[in-house]
Amino acid sequence: QVQLVESGGGLVQPGGSLRLSCTASGIAFRRYDMNWYRQAPGKEREYVATYTSDYFRNYANFVKGRFTISRDNDKNTMSLQMNSLGPEDAAVYYCNARWNSEDYWGQGTQVTVSS
Repeated sequence: QVQLVESGGGLVQPGGSLRLSCTASGIAFRRYDMNWYRQAPGKEREYVATYTSDYFRNYANFVKGRFTISRDNDKNTMSLQMNSLGPEDAAVYYCNARWNSEDYWGQGTQVTVSS
């Protein structure tokens, strides 16, 4: 059974930081491209960042150097360090694992940015 479990969300003040994590089980983690997406209320889910199986990293334009994606293939985990958070970053953040036709999602972790 494949499971992706996100953690690390919460309430943070504008300008603050959070570190999200995703722990995977039931998959050969190192084969998968790992992605973060987010969805704000009333908006469509949008792409945030990727760490591919061959160690390529990519970010959405709105990240602008504020976020850093990482992965640990030995621990089957992926992380997203988010700095300089603003109200526009408030959303549910989802972990995604993709390899060939296989596509798995976590349940999401809520990030709230408010003073």
